[in-house]
Amino acid sequence: MSMKLSSSRSISIPWRKVLTIVLLFALALLTIFPFYWMFVLATHSRESIFAVPPPLWFGDSFATNYQGLLDTLPFWRNVWNSLYIALVATLTTLFFCSLGGFGFAMYQFRFKNALFGVLVTSLMIPQLLNIIPYYLIVKFFGWIDQPIAIWFPGMANAFGIFLMRQYIASSMPNELMDAARIDGASEFRIFWSIVMPLVRPGMATLGLLTFIAQWNNFLGPLVVLQNRETYTIPLALRSLQGLISTDWGVVMLGTALAVVPLLIMFFVASKQVIDGLTAGSVKG
Repeated sequence: MSMKLSSSRSISIPWRKVLTIVLLFALALLTIFPFYWMFVLATHSRESIFAVPPPLWFGDSFATNYQGLLDTLPFWRNVWNSLYIALVATLTTLFFCSLGGFGFAMYQFRFKNALFGVLVTSLMIPQLLNIIPYYLIVKFFGWIDQPIAIWFPGMANAFGIFLMRQYIASSMPNELMDAARIDGASEFRIFWSIVMPLVRPGMATLGLLTFIAQWNNFLGPLVVLQNRETYTIPLALRSLQGLISTDWGVVMLGTALAVVPLLIMFFVASKQVIDGLTAGSVKG
């Protein structure tokens, strides 16, 4: 009996999908490599950092660089200063910006649109133009060399109020507020118990952006902080760079240690941030 062999079907390769995966993988490597190289250079001496070819694997100078960092700076005190300022700024910004955004989103009052327009317009003012008034105000209140001079002025910033206003307006139905009022809830109780849980992804986005901005803030501390004991991390690392010579191994180690809290914050809040950024994308 003759057997008829079926012709083998050609296997189609989804080249477009493969190219997309390869491209995304390459972009991920380009994103991760600077962080990897920073941690590698943190374990090398100044001489080996500038060697040809440059080092691509970990060295044996971590202990030396760490000791040099502690001998030059009150490093962990500076880390605490940055952490304290960033946490207080994040918590106060979340509260006051959410409260302001709630007011603009859910209430009607005179000059509401005009005030919101002024608020949005203020985002266009360059930060450098505010340096002299900022310094004079801080000096007037006696906040020179005090952490409050860094976190207090940005508690109710225009960007945060704008972001929370947009998010609350898109996710908070008026009917829910009316039902809460019928049940006897006060306006602040509505904000605290109903609105804030609903806008948690938006608050996570604002919180992460605020924490990163305050952690990396250089210009504000440069203007008002004068003592090394009160320096934040960016200002402390900048003070390591001399006019004649710089121990780049020490600088890279300090930078690597300073990046770790940001990475932890991102991994902790990444899911909420993604939910906040994609909110409304699937709504009709």
